[in-house]
Amino acid sequence: MGRYRPPAAKKSPYITAEGFGALQGEARDLWRRRREVVSALSAAAAEGDRSENAEYIYRKKQLRELDRRIRYLQKRLPELSVVARSPGDSGKVFFGAWVTLEDEAGEAQTLRIVGPDEFDPAKNWISVDAPMARALLKRGLDEALTVGTPAGERRFVIVAIRYQPE
Repeated sequence: MGRYRPPAAKKSPYITAEGFGALQGEARDLWRRRREVVSALSAAAAEGDRSENAEYIYRKKQLRELDRRIRYLQKRLPELSVVARSPGDSGKVFFGAWVTLEDEAGEAQTLRIVGPDEFDPAKNWISVDAPMARALLKRGLDEALTVGTPAGERRFVIVAIRYQPE
């Protein structure tokens, strides 16, 4: 008996031009790595008994992981819509914007709103599907907003909006 998991919520189809290029590069690299893994797998299979062959078992697992990611990218890339230009109204927050927020304590943080396939917490890039991004969209400069976080409600003020990297 399998475990039922309800289907995941549909992700937004938007992505920046840089993110799309990165996903295409990843797909090319995965195909190159797959060729290497297949040749190593065939060499391991030629060694004989496969049931106790650790190299063979490892390469099969590695091939499954590569194939899973390749399948995902092959399905996802055609669905994506590249947002390459800035919106007409640069005074409001839209997809691809760098937004500088100030909290009640006066601490500032800069977030970038990107697609769900390219978010990166280390760079402060948040997904357009994230609650924080949804609260920011279509807001203007010096506008206050309240966002529900795991630590409770937090208030922010938008201090800067830009669409070009610094």
